[in-house]
Amino acid sequence: MSAFHSNPRMHTDEVCLDAPLVRRLIGRRFPRWAALPVRRLASSGTENAMFRLGDDHVVRFPRRPSAVPDVTHEQHWLPRLAPLLPVPVPEPLGMGEPDDGFPWPWSVYRWLEGRNPVAGAVAEPERLAEELGGFVRALRRIDPHDGPAAGRGVPLAERDGPTRAALARLTGRIDTAAVTARWEEALRAPAHPGPPAWAHADLSPGNVLVDGGRLSAVIDFGTAGVGDPAVDLIVAWNLLPATARHIFREAVGAGEAEWARGRGWALSISLIQLPYYWDTNPALAENSRHVIAEILAETGAR
Repeated sequence: MSAFHSNPRMHTDEVCLDAPLVRRLIGRRFPRWAALPVRRLASSGTENAMFRLGDDHVVRFPRRPSAVPDVTHEQHWLPRLAPLLPVPVPEPLGMGEPDDGFPWPWSVYRWLEGRNPVAGAVAEPERLAEELGGFVRALRRIDPHDGPAAGRGVPLAERDGPTRAALARLTGRIDTAAVTARWEEALRAPAHPGPPAWAHADLSPGNVLVDGGRLSAVIDFGTAGVGDPAVDLIVAWNLLPATARHIFREAVGAGEAEWARGRGWALSISLIQLPYYWDTNPALAENSRHVIAEILAETGAR
């Protein structure tokens, strides 16, 4: 795994984490790994901190209370989803318990090779578009019975309030009139007509790994669950270039209404992220600006 650089502290309710603390926690909970070296990984992730443990493991810690439920969520669902997906996903190897040094549960996973692709610099975008489409299609085929609600698999209308609040904060920084028009177009798209389906719900560059130009893994399933699967189309704008979007769309089989909702999701997520992470997470803020620019260009706005 690899990821972008980010400021190590982004939230007011975030706990402090460093390598010495992680070594102590590993030593107490997993003595068999106590001698392995520990180093923090640079990441654009906002909810969890990642530490490399030796050569074959990675440790994932919630940064703040809102991320804590993701620990048991992944521990429960990843082993069930993994055999049904065409690329590797994180494999839980153990779960740490709260103690005096850290207040919440945490996870140890097997290390996955690869690096995060960067929007605008994807080596083989057409192939990646096809492989991402295959991943999304496979996820949608999984039986949704008893699946948890996806963190973002809700109707777009439920995002209207926070999206417009973010637009207000961005006045003078982006073309808010043009972006508002694109957002209102997405809100008019017909709702998901069928039963809920599985979605990753956070297919961003930081959660995609590539190796040799190929999709090598998808990580961070904290928001995965069942709902409107259009949310997984966000990768068409936050990572893939315009020239490869049609390949991804065809691989997924998205119709006009679903594509419009997916565009709306990409826009809403980016608008909400941009003012919040403007200074604290430059990589994520830059990707948000990229998404907004791509959507405006795609719809003919300037």
